[in-house]
Amino acid sequence: MGVIYILICISIFVAAVFLTLFIKSVKSGQFDDQYTPSVRMLFDDELKSKKENKSQKQSN
Repeated sequence: MGVIYILICISIFVAAVFLTLFIKSVKSGQFDDQYTPSVRMLFDDELKSKKENKSQKQSN
């Protein structure tokens, strides 16, 4: 029974370490998307034309 308590304590410690590392990496910008903003400008005209087409169809 004592082994279960030790394993629970170790698993809580490991989970806390992973949570701390995850929060630290999110705050440091590890998961920021660097690729999409540079590509979005290439497709900006297509997105505007689709919106204009939708607005024209709705007004008819």
